[in-house]
Amino acid sequence: MPVDVQPDRVVLKHPKGASAEILFYGATVISWKSGSSANPEAAERLFVSSKAAFDGSKPVRGGIPVVFPCFGAPTHPEHSKLSQHGFARSEKWILENIVMDNEAGVSVRFALEPTATIQAKFERPFHLSYVVTLAEHQLSTALHVKNTALSSTSPLEFQALLHNYIRAPSNEVLVSPLQALSYYDKTEATEELRSTPKVETRASVDVKTFTDSVYENARGKYEIAWPSGTLEVRAHNFKDVVVWNPQKEAGSKIGDMEDGGWERYICVEPGYVRGFVKLDAGQTWIGQQALTVLN
Repeated sequence: MPVDVQPDRVVLKHPKGASAEILFYGATVISWKSGSSANPEAAERLFVSSKAAFDGSKPVRGGIPVVFPCFGAPTHPEHSKLSQHGFARSEKWILENIVMDNEAGVSVRFALEPTATIQAKFERPFHLSYVVTLAEHQLSTALHVKNTALSSTSPLEFQALLHNYIRAPSNEVLVSPLQALSYYDKTEATEELRSTPKVETRASVDVKTFTDSVYENARGKYEIAWPSGTLEVRAHNFKDVVVWNPQKEAGSKIGDMEDGGWERYICVEPGYVRGFVKLDAGQTWIGQQALTVLN
């Protein structure tokens, strides 16, 4: 069966050999294996730390965690009780339905609604849907956020991001096109410097040193290239993109990061993280991405 529902995860299988695994915990994609048009042999495209926890004790270190309703440490007053990156990546989602199952691909929809645990720290009503679609050379993920309030004088305000850990040699990988974009360097020593925008001058961006850059109003299409491969990320409704790799400087301080793990991935993360999406009662916002193996 193209959709294999297991106790802790859902496994998607494409007839041409690609596969994906999504945990119920966090709706986190923890594996995506795909070939390319030039080489049909399926290879793992995502990085997951060997020290990652899968028991619900903490968010999964790797794959594609879902960030909602805040990115980083919370700054919005309504998010003050939340931990970094919000709660979506650390709650158990349900499998809502199989959206598509044919020769073109297989697609499933997960859902998350307020639980007592969530309501204790986030009082706003909402409904999240997360659609994961596997095609021959592509993995697509779409986050649907609905403000389920019957009426409200103020909108639901949130941030959202898809935290892609892309398997690639960090000392050789380059990301483009980011040149001429305004960005914020979160590795700077002071809050003043972290809050001061810079302009990207490089034609291709590397992560050979500790990198944590938030590019604002980005182009929505990014190429991630290294000597043996190229992967494209296309995003819709995610106006920003984050490029992150801790390298040894910061990676060795991450408790659930395997030794040297920072050498084996780059995070290129489409999101809406500068400012907040404002969603009126009854409205739905959708942020989408498509990851495609080019060669």
